[in-house]
Amino acid sequence: MEQAETTDYFKILSPDSPDWLKDYIDTKELQTQKYISTTCGTLYSDLFGSDTFHSSLNHSIAVALIVWHFTYNKKQTLAGLFHDISTPAFKHCVDFMNGDYLKQESTEDLTTDFIKKSQDIMDLLREDDIKIAEIDNYHIYPIADNDTPKLSADRLEYSLSDALFTYKLLDLEEIREIYNDIEIERNESGEPELGFKTKSIARKFVQVTSRMSVIYREDRTRFSMQFIADILKGLKESDEITIEELYDKKESDIIEIIEKSKYKDAWNIWKKAKKINISKTKPEDVYYVHQKSKVRYIDPLCNGKRMSKICKIAKNAIDKNLSYDMSNYVYLDFKLEK
Repeated sequence: MEQAETTDYFKILSPDSPDWLKDYIDTKELQTQKYISTTCGTLYSDLFGSDTFHSSLNHSIAVALIVWHFTYNKKQTLAGLFHDISTPAFKHCVDFMNGDYLKQESTEDLTTDFIKKSQDIMDLLREDDIKIAEIDNYHIYPIADNDTPKLSADRLEYSLSDALFTYKLLDLEEIREIYNDIEIERNESGEPELGFKTKSIARKFVQVTSRMSVIYREDRTRFSMQFIADILKGLKESDEITIEELYDKKESDIIEIIEKSKYKDAWNIWKKAKKINISKTKPEDVYYVHQKSKVRYIDPLCNGKRMSKICKIAKNAIDKNLSYDMSNYVYLDFKLEK
């Protein structure tokens, strides 16, 4: 059912998926992303109750399909496909491990290296007469990526797939309705940007994405991502895993290492937890997390104007999202082995 739904989802994004894209998707470096979940590891805890594994590879393919659908530009499409090629196991948890929990971009600098070291990708690029500099940084293409709170293919994709697969907030027909209402518009800076034609549909999108934006940084999420990051750091420091293995191994392989390590008891408590504990003051003798996280939100265009400017309901949803309190200490009742 999941595979069929993924296929149907891809068809919504681009009914005319180009044949040439498959050769790039089939390269070893991209296929490695098949074993990494887009949920940054939260999938593995009962705190979240999600049972769908939507892979980083599927996210990258879907971003490429969106870019292709709106631009029919091969270079922009490939930039979208490659944007997460350097993503390690547990995705942004490694950013947390690197201390980059506010921007969550610490692994992106490796994109060029991953492309260069792939003989298959380099051969395909030569055949297509495409330079690395034209596809290794999707930030140069505003339809593929732009700054918050604008709408780009990347931001649109993880919003749609998270709402469909992970949090079950939208079904396929609702995804279709939202997607088919999107067009390329010009924003305040005169740049091309994805925007909506219909105010009611844009409002629905803002409401759903504002709700998910809170999930991305709420107490249980911040705790879980820092918890996984600290375990990965501990395993690295004790030479039980290398940084390279975070890029080469499946998440399931890393979990096997964790479950045989000194962190296995803490991992199992987190894995089976149904609720996170919250305190305004520092808890004693337990593992806790007390930090902020990246704020994700989308204020899309609708007929060339920001929804927050033309819709009070959308503005209220965005304001509620942005006011979420991240000052709590969050914890579970265990200590983490040093």
